[in-house]
Amino acid sequence: MSRSFDDDWRRWIAENLLLDVPPETLAVALASHGFAPADATHEVDAALASPYLQGGARLRNRLRKRDWMLSVYRTLARMRAAPQTSAGAADAGVSATAVERRERLSRDEFFESYYCQNRPVLIGGMLDAWPALRKWGYDYFRTRCGDAEVEVQFGRESDENYEINQPKHKRLMRFRDYVDLVEQSGATNDFYMTANNTSRNRAALAALWDDIPPIDTYLDASSPDKGFFWFGPAGTKTPFHHDLTNNFMAQVMGRKLVRLVPLADTPFMYNHFHCFSQVDGSAIDTERFPAMKNAQVVECTIGPGELLFLPIGWWHYVEGLDVSVTMTFTNFLRHNDFASAYGTYHEL
Repeated sequence: MSRSFDDDWRRWIAENLLLDVPPETLAVALASHGFAPADATHEVDAALASPYLQGGARLRNRLRKRDWMLSVYRTLARMRAAPQTSAGAADAGVSATAVERRERLSRDEFFESYYCQNRPVLIGGMLDAWPALRKWGYDYFRTRCGDAEVEVQFGRESDENYEINQPKHKRLMRFRDYVDLVEQSGATNDFYMTANNTSRNRAALAALWDDIPPIDTYLDASSPDKGFFWFGPAGTKTPFHHDLTNNFMAQVMGRKLVRLVPLADTPFMYNHFHCFSQVDGSAIDTERFPAMKNAQVVECTIGPGELLFLPIGWWHYVEGLDVSVTMTFTNFLRHNDFASAYGTYHEL
């Protein structure tokens, strides 16, 4: 007895037709899954005649026009003189170039050449006056804020979607106990204090902000947004995602590997939900995700005293190479409210 169609199968037919899979190919595939050939052909023909599918096709064509626009920006961006090839990219199975590095960029050059052009840059020399670079460490943390109750993510290694599910991984503990845990552990991604824990931790660790004077060359020192505190062992990972703001990563302790993909390469990123990608940034699998062969991967290792600009919409994967502490900032002197125009907080 042949199978009957339900809405899941009808949705599958519609999606594949919108992807330009030939109708006869779909009918054959359906027959191989137990549907009577005549029923399969009838269902595909009914989908083709549906005004709902025709409306969806018009929206698809509009998206293709936008994809073409992205391809123009992508091609023009790649016409720029390419930085040197990054040696570390071979470990991920991709070819990558290095993020451009500059020293003490002026305010005007930063905003005109990088911020407004949506280009990453690694900046040296801007954190030299930070006491945090000299003071921060295990003993200092315990002495300064050891009794504060902080929020940390735990159980990340047992959850493939730990970043999407991060609200389920929150745990409260004394800061000194977390410092002890980081100091005594080996490399792991199982626990990590991130920006997602900021609502509690910014108040709990307020004393540490005395050690990080504002980077007022680029940031608004009067803003109530004073930055986000990240602290974890070697081995911590933040999977490929894009932010809804421009961001600075200011590295205080340890090193982090950062891999980036331009906003214009979003069509290649297997963006399945909100701002997340299915691609594993630690080992990019171009067999499983062949479109990634078309993506431009840019990377750098950011160390203490360095400032990395992450442009809005750029996909980035971050991995702690050592025990690390990072501050991130979004309070730029130029407009940075792009989230209010974003409405794709769902499955794609």
